[in-house]
Parts: sequence; structure tokens; C-alpha cells
Amino acid sequence: MSIHSKPSSFEAALSVSRVDITLTLRGLTPINWAEFILNPRRLRGSDFLMRWSQGVWSEERIVQAINKTDLYYAIPYGPSSTAPDHDVRAFELYFERLDAAGLGKMKRPDLLIFKKGDQAKVDEIVERLGGLAELPFIAEGDMTDLLKQAIVAIECENSLWRAGQMPDYNTPMRSQKRLAGKNGLKKNAVLPTVIVKEEDQQPLQAWQDAANVPIHIWHVFYDMAFGIAFDDINSLIRTGLIEPTKQTFQAPGGATSQKVIYKVYYHYAYKLGYSREDPSLVATSITDKNGHILPYVTFSGGELALDNKVFEVLNELTHK
Repeated sequence: MSIHSKPSSFEAALSVSRVDITLTLRGLTPINWAEFILNPRRLRGSDFLMRWSQGVWSEERIVQAINKTDLYYAIPYGPSSTAPDHDVRAFELYFERLDAAGLGKMKRPDLLIFKKGDQAKVDEIVERLGGLAELPFIAEGDMTDLLKQAIVAIECENSLWRAGQMPDYNTPMRSQKRLAGKNGLKKNAVLPTVIVKEEDQQPLQAWQDAANVPIHIWHVFYDMAFGIAFDDINSLIRTGLIEPTKQTFQAPGGATSQKVIYKVYYHYAYKLGYSREDPSLVATSITDKNGHILPYVTFSGGELALDNKVFEVLNELTHK
């Protein structure tokens, strides 16, 4: 097993926790993933494609839900949000272009949310900057007019779980010895959490301070979603209420790295929404340059209904 601490931005974007690489394909003959060549990084299985498409799906559901309201307007902002979503090679070339521009390592939140009444002004600014697809290639210093209009930035996370069926969902927090008597849950509890990587904390904090736009983390599950302010997560970590968890992540090329993540209990978060219409699980595939077919499953459709708490949070942010 090789450990690499500095993967390319392409590999970083597609890296997956080893905990999540548990897919078993039944009814198919064994596939020698080591021989699968989709691009120079040698994608090693459908897990990466599934996680990639799932991330795109979750961000699209959030944008759709926000833009259906009469009060708010959302646009993609971070590199992953505007990257090509139907061609892995185009996805790789996109991140190579980011690296060439010196912007590949820059951390930006995935979405920006504005007041609905400012939509025309926001669209005019985005058009002037070259359109949504070009935003990741625009220097942050040239985003001032756009960021002045934003009321909140969203960092999106997602999980392949039905949150309501997780064993410790609805389990109340109790005094824990390891937390010096503070409330929490057993260390191996399985429940919905909002996740942030330790390596993202400083970059997100630096962006928030420079842009003067608050960041919230929104975590989407199959059936529901939760949100919490980035500042609140940092406070929970500082006070020891949320402990670090070390996980191994694997990139498409096979390189692995140890990363510390923080899993914030949903008890501390606000309810973002629920699935009004469940997505479909759609079988799809891509074919490599040698004619080798790689099947995988992706989410398609579905609708996220926003919880009333979200409107309270956005209204409070609007009036700050």
C-alpha cells in the first residue's frame, strides 16, 4: 500500500474513503480492475464513478430545491460543482486546466446562495465573468462583486445511506466518560453526521474570512439532509464535543492517504430537508479505450423538500 500526501486535484476530487469501497457486484463475471484503463490515472472500479455521480446529484438537488423557492437563488461556485458530469476524461482535463492556472489547490465552497430579488444582478455578474463554467478559473480577487451579493456559501457533502434507517438515528445523547461527562454517543455509533475533513478546515476558514461570507456545511443522504454553520462545527471541535476520526482514503490511481475527519452528530445540526420524491437507482456504464465496459449505478431524479428551519436560517443570515 502506498501513501501519498499530495495527490493531484483530479485524484483529490475523486478520492473515496476506504470505508465506502464495499461494493459487491453479483451476477457478473469477475473483472480485473487493474487492467481497466479509462485515463492515465487508471480508475480502479465503479466506486469512484458512483461517488462522483452521487456528489453531482446531491448538489443538483440542493440547487433545484433552493431555486424553486420565491426567496432564494443558488448557483454552483466551487470546481467540483461546475466540472463536466458525464465524461470522466473531460473531468480529468478540467482539473488539469485548473492546475495549469494555479487554481487546482484552491478551496472554494460548492454553492453560493443569494436573495431571489438579486437574481438578475447575479446573472449579469456571472455572465460578465464568462458564465458558470468559467467561475472556477476566475481569480478570487475578481469575484468581489459576486460575493458581495451572497448571503451564504454552501460546502456540500453526501452519503450513500438512508439516514432514517441508521441504527442510532433517534438515539439521544447521554453523558460519556471519554468526553469528561459531556453529552455524546458511543464511539462506534452509526447515525447521520455532517462531515468536514481536517485538511479543509483552514482553507475554508481562510476563504470565509477573505470573502466575508459565512459557510454552512449541507450533508445530503438518500432520504434526508442536514446543515450546520462552519463556525458551529469549529466550536464543537474546540470544546471537545466532537472528536477526530482517522480514515484511509483511496484515489482512483490507487494511492491511499490517512486523513482526519470530524463527524458532527445530526443532533447539533438543523434539518435541511427530506426526500419528497426518492431518486431512482439507474444502471449505466462507460467503455474504456480498449472496449472494456464498466457498469455502475447512479442516482437519478428525486426531489429534496426544504425544511422550515432552513428558511429561518437563511432569513437570519439575510438580515445579518
